[in-house]
Amino acid sequence: MAVPKRKHSNSRTGKRRSHHGLKPKELQSCPKCATPQPSHVICPNCGHYMGRTMVETEE
Repeated sequence: MAVPKRKHSNSRTGKRRSHHGLKPKELQSCPKCATPQPSHVICPNCGHYMGRTMVETEE
């Protein structure tokens, strides 16, 4: 079985993990009510998606 001969340094480990950080969610504004929301999701405020009403909301 293969075993490492030397320990990897902290900087080398950190370089490898540099792309593991969390990125913030990309939000877009709803074209009808301008509420920020993720793309390809029905708007939780007005219930619109792709220019159509998908969910009836009480206003």
